Amino acid sequence: MVRQIFLTGLIFFSTAVTFAQGRGKVDLPDGPGKELVQGACVACHQTDLITGATGYTNERWKHLIGKMINLPEPISSTVAHYLTINFPQNDERHPTLISGDTEVVFQEWTVPTLGQRPRDPLQTPDGMIWWAGMFGSLIGQLNPVTGEMREFKLDPAARPHSIVSDQAGNIWYTGNGNGTVGMLDPETGSITVYPMPDPAARDPHTPVFTRNGDLWFTVQNSNMLGRLVPDTGDIRLKSMPTERAQPYGIKIDSRGMIWIAYRGANKIAMVDPDSWKITEYETPDPDPTMPRSAHIRRIAITSGDMVWYVDSGRGYIGRLNPKTGEFKEWPSPSGPKSHPYAIEIINDIVWYNESGQRPDALVRFDPKTETFQSWAIPSGVGIIRHMRATPDGNLVIHQSSTNTVGLVTIFSSKT
Repeated sequence: MVRQIFLTGLIFFSTAVTFAQGRGKVDLPDGPGKELVQGACVACHQTDLITGATGYTNERWKHLIGKMINLPEPISSTVAHYLTINFPQNDERHPTLISGDTEVVFQEWTVPTLGQRPRDPLQTPDGMIWWAGMFGSLIGQLNPVTGEMREFKLDPAARPHSIVSDQAGNIWYTGNGNGTVGMLDPETGSITVYPMPDPAARDPHTPVFTRNGDLWFTVQNSNMLGRLVPDTGDIRLKSMPTERAQPYGIKIDSRGMIWIAYRGANKIAMVDPDSWKITEYETPDPDPTMPRSAHIRRIAITSGDMVWYVDSGRGYIGRLNPKTGEFKEWPSPSGPKSHPYAIEIINDIVWYNESGQRPDALVRFDPKTETFQSWAIPSGVGIIRHMRATPDGNLVIHQSSTNTVGLVTIFSSKT
């Protein structure tokens, strides 16, 4: 009876996660526990994430399952046993780790609501770490000193993709699931929602504030760029010049220019916020048989307004000099399938992750010496989708699959 109730509840929940259905569905091997695994896993993701995993020991599978969903015994042991038999540990996707003189310390916290897939964390000047719980339609707050956490519930349809804070300490989010932008006041818990004026703008993605206080944001699959004026609530939208560009990451340079990464094309765009003029720069794509093999997910900017990017499709990081239009690229240490994803700059040092590896690797790149150093992330079954610098020069990260948010403390050398 317990087993039947458990499966019924999971099936009900999985049908509610409609956006996950029909994508990545593959047949699992037959064996005791298959039905339980299918019922438990498709509640949040499709089965290709299992078949595409590197595999783990029984202990590691059980640990991973416990980070994703709270299963009662003996169901948890049955699921772990099935996965261990059919998907045992291997090192095929282990990252190529590079040693060096910098030392880091990882701290990770499991969020209260499992299955929410936390993402895009940031740290505010008061030391609090915030994140977007996309699958849980919530905004989370962590006190890294005490470990205390709070969660603020949003409209269940919101599914926030990313967050950013304003100077007053409010947390703004992009309602990726219901075509909105919202503002959370942490002091009162009140939420103000701004619907998109055009129903075609379905999926607001990543936001950023310009110096005048306007909120700009990408609208990925709708292929748009948006601007919200907080004082008036006015929203303006503009389609990108390249079809199916899928604008993704967004940053502001020292001149106030807006830079946008194209996930759907091998291009980076610069936007003048005054004129809305868009200039596109085509990134290198050396494979003529795959003209759209490049996937520029996120960007970051060093001094001199040099624009850095991760090319997930080709396993490279790159740099654009906007003054000359010159590009330079470096292959990531773990190779063409390393899938660099997030990127951030701290003191002109480039930090990013190799999300295609297991464990997910954190990578440091020094542009002056053109040298790499990397570390395996402790809970690293992936993936870091965004990372941000903290006010004191460290990094906040997350692992969406294991429902963790983290803080990386950086030391200059192994002294």
